Amino acid sequence: MIKILDYQTVDKRQIFARVEKVNSVTNTVTEILDSVKSQGDKALKYFAEKFDGVILDELKVTEEEIDKAFTLSDPEFVEVLETARDNIKEFHEKQMREGFQIQRKDGVVLGQKVLPMERIGLYVPGGTASYPSTVLMNAIPAKIAGVKELVMVTPAKKDGQVSPEILVSAKIAGVDTIYKIGGAQAVGALAYGTESIKKVDKIVGPGNAYVAEAKRQVFGKVAIDMIAGPSEILIVADANCSAVNLSADLLSQAEHDKMASAVLITTDIDLAKKVQAELEVQIEKLPRREIARASIDDNGKIIVVKDIKTAIELSNEIAPEHLELCVDNPFELLEEVKNAGSVFLGKNCPEALGDYIAGTNHTLPTNGTARFASPLSVDDFIKKTQYIYYTESALDNVKEKVELFANKEGLFAHANSVTVRKENK
Repeated sequence: MIKILDYQTVDKRQIFARVEKVNSVTNTVTEILDSVKSQGDKALKYFAEKFDGVILDELKVTEEEIDKAFTLSDPEFVEVLETARDNIKEFHEKQMREGFQIQRKDGVVLGQKVLPMERIGLYVPGGTASYPSTVLMNAIPAKIAGVKELVMVTPAKKDGQVSPEILVSAKIAGVDTIYKIGGAQAVGALAYGTESIKKVDKIVGPGNAYVAEAKRQVFGKVAIDMIAGPSEILIVADANCSAVNLSADLLSQAEHDKMASAVLITTDIDLAKKVQAELEVQIEKLPRREIARASIDDNGKIIVVKDIKTAIELSNEIAPEHLELCVDNPFELLEEVKNAGSVFLGKNCPEALGDYIAGTNHTLPTNGTARFASPLSVDDFIKKTQYIYYTESALDNVKEKVELFANKEGLFAHANSVTVRKENK
């Protein structure tokens, strides 16, 4: 049963306590990455059979398989995917930025170019779970940014096929190439390259503990988006909220993972008790009730505070992945929110809207990293290059300043690169 805590009296360490079952996978992942680095495709096929129980003759998904996926998919769901794509595009196209140029009177030109990354690797979980939403949320911003080649990796099922919904969403989102590999070995293939797969510039997308550790280990060889932790939802609710709705929203994240965190902050103790009771009713109806039960019992909390101002202050300290403001006038509070991955305003805006169809991105910072990190966006798929131009007279105007600066740092060759131009006119 979820815990109810009185913020005025509780030990504040309980507010931030979180049960995390540490499973060290570091050495295993290192061995997998080393094998991929040295054996290439052979290692990928070996690990596919070992971990996924599938024998792969070919790693690449064919166009015929993608076409077949459309025939196997529910046409209504395909339409939903297309609606989601359009909404995601509309939101993320607003994130596009341009370069700039400064031209000074002395002939100096300074500027910045904004360039898309060349090759992006997208990891999409597979196996027992299928998340076409992950494909859309990661692929669409990359294509808007202008990425030339977007490569997706996802594990095949035991019959050697990839979920039709995953393939359809990849086609709709503009993925260029798909490979039937998953796990740490797929991350290794994207980072180091194999006979079949060229290495990429950046790897994005969620995965299990092995995938997260693999991304951590290859960082520096390639860029990564983030090391995502278990899902989180924090709801700030006033006394006029529905306990049924609040419970449903808390469970929408609790069903993700046994280590997921579902927290309600409210000003009303009676509402807190109603939600506590309602959660017990709703959990029993869930197909994933075992997962939701562990999440609610271990990491679920209802925190009773004296006023909404305190609730927002506490929320900013927690810095949640998802923040629902279930209050009558949510826009009045929006300005006070400083740390949150994505904010859901009002009582008709469950977090699931952001997961699927609203258009905002659902790849969000977790574990309090919303204090300094941002949702996945077009910015994750671009890089910036600076440029400088000086005329001879412009260099003459600053040469003594550059020489002085360089000499103060003991970098005499730096100073000399200016001096020689002065002496060899």
